[in-house]
Amino acid sequence: MSVTELFDKAAAGKRVDRITIRRPDDFHVHLRDGAMLKAVLPFTAAQFARGVIMPNLVPPVTRVAGAIAYRERILAARPEGVDFRPLMTCYLTDATAPDEIEKGFSEGAWVAAKLYPAGATTNAHYGVTDIPGLAPVLERMEKIGMPVLIHGEATDPAVDIFDREAVFMEQSLLPLLKRHAGLKVVVEHVTTAETVDIVRAHASRAAGTITPHHLVINRTSIFQGGLRPHLYCLPVAKRERHRLALRKAVTSGDACFFIGTDTAPHRRTAKEAECCSAGVFGGATALQTYVQVFDEEGTLDRFEAFASVNGARFYGIELNRGTIVLERRESPVMAAVAVEDTEVVVFQGGETLPWSVGEVSP
Repeated sequence: MSVTELFDKAAAGKRVDRITIRRPDDFHVHLRDGAMLKAVLPFTAAQFARGVIMPNLVPPVTRVAGAIAYRERILAARPEGVDFRPLMTCYLTDATAPDEIEKGFSEGAWVAAKLYPAGATTNAHYGVTDIPGLAPVLERMEKIGMPVLIHGEATDPAVDIFDREAVFMEQSLLPLLKRHAGLKVVVEHVTTAETVDIVRAHASRAAGTITPHHLVINRTSIFQGGLRPHLYCLPVAKRERHRLALRKAVTSGDACFFIGTDTAPHRRTAKEAECCSAGVFGGATALQTYVQVFDEEGTLDRFEAFASVNGARFYGIELNRGTIVLERRESPVMAAVAVEDTEVVVFQGGETLPWSVGEVSP
């Protein structure tokens, strides 16, 4: 069913049970490496044609050669017959050289650079300690049209964890946008109504990705019936008013918002530890969760733009040619994915979701 047909059917008050959209992309993916990569990649590759791959390995991907080598490991881990294409990124540090950034971008080794404030999240301890000091790199990126992807949280331990995004936006992002007026910026995994407004206000050169889990859970969910470590991520989920604002943003039709699942697998032992790792493995249920949100909000006719168009246009890459079918058909979700001698718990695992992923056409 085309978008026009969806619109007509929705306007007539008729329920839509099957949609076909252009193949989508995921603009924020953690695939890890080794056994974990092999275990989780098939789930992302089954839904998305391309994925922007996060570089926070140990050691991180900071050089062109490292990005090329990591891309080859991802391609080698793809299931047979799968055409998923990884889009690599560079991990910014205080020592990043502008020439290395431009070399990797011009040679197609990476499509963007990731800015982690040092210590902000998983494997971010190599990150940037002085964002204004990164000016030569950001100026070069501005010149060549290369986007910077920002984990937008303050790392000062005196800042309340639920205020880290708001403080970063005020103290770091807004000054950065002012200093680098031509820089393309993606604010990743947006979690607050205020950040939604900031992205909209700078939509000519800024965009925001929003995860499936932040559309479904709020901060109370993490403590529902006891501490739920598999719902803990960074940025942490916020109050209900923020969740509702995120749902309005993704279903608004605004081109400055697009998919970024931030699927971040951790072994069960790391999630259920004394000091729990941050991350939600949403890669196995991403499209089903997103389309359910659009269905609940009565905006299925806007789903294709959010999933398949907005991100590609912001990055300046071609839209995918193939299609994927989504059907209103109950789908039981596996509880976990096996990884060597342990497993990764799936977001909404063990539940039955109302939508299913159907046929994929290249």
